[in-house]
Amino acid sequence: MSIVKLSPSYKDYLWGGTKLKTNYDKQTEMNPLAESWEISTHPDGPSYINDTNETLAEYIEVKGREVLGSRGQNFSHFPILVKFIDANRDLSIQVHPKDDYALIHENEYGKTEMWYVLEATPEASVYFGVKEDMSRQAYREAIENNTILDVLNKVSVKQGDVIFVEAGTIHAIGAGIVVCEIQQNSNTTYRVYDFNRKDKDGNLRKLHIDQAIEVSNLGKQDTDFKAQGEWRDSHGYRQRTLVTCPYFTTDEVELDSQKQYSLDGKSFEGIVVVEGTLELMTDDIDIKLKKGESAFIDAATQDITVSGKGRYLSIRV
Repeated sequence: MSIVKLSPSYKDYLWGGTKLKTNYDKQTEMNPLAESWEISTHPDGPSYINDTNETLAEYIEVKGREVLGSRGQNFSHFPILVKFIDANRDLSIQVHPKDDYALIHENEYGKTEMWYVLEATPEASVYFGVKEDMSRQAYREAIENNTILDVLNKVSVKQGDVIFVEAGTIHAIGAGIVVCEIQQNSNTTYRVYDFNRKDKDGNLRKLHIDQAIEVSNLGKQDTDFKAQGEWRDSHGYRQRTLVTCPYFTTDEVELDSQKQYSLDGKSFEGIVVVEGTLELMTDDIDIKLKKGESAFIDAATQDITVSGKGRYLSIRV
């Protein structure tokens, strides 16, 4: 069993900024830089092993699906995708389908996701679900009349907020926010409204109104954004569960000195450092990770020591 450091793929969507370069040391000539796909086997943006040309998907194929653990192997494809997102401008109002719709119409998983807010300007906010129950006809009319923003919750956010976005929730990350997003392994997005923006070729970006109407949850949404679990103190660190759902479990770990543990055979672990510098060690492995860097740990890896002072996210299934 092993631990490997990962290198991301990048995306230069028009709403991106520069914070992933300046604050997370992402090395790319893309401008703007909107996303870095940190832990990914998705063909639209794979992550790579230790600055090589070997993708994470190829690593798993060579080593065997046992590295995913028994729960990981219950999924037909690698189950998660982890990103950093820098929203210098508002993202489009959008929605993602659930598995049953996406597997039939898009040939991939649906997309339930969570956002861990790393940075937020004082005025930053997100759009999240509808204010009141509404019919599909009223939803369509709001889209066609450009009044969709009026029926959505607009919620202020701050650093450290945890936002769980179940598939079917209408949403958008607002300007001035940087998040780490943990999601199902999917790139299916149905745009509902895009502020009449044009792409680099001068064309309005495509909307997906019919699909969005089919898959959107039009029930009133709870906007009490907080972690699902409480802090658990241990010697050298403390840990809490941010989100647990059928697709992934994400914990936040605040490390003061070190954490020692072993993985059972149930799941791999993804590590994403969001503050400080960490060192991951086993008997024969020593990997250093700084803020903004990620690693993949095979299921059943034994005698792991994480040392340093910082904060990281731990993702399992």
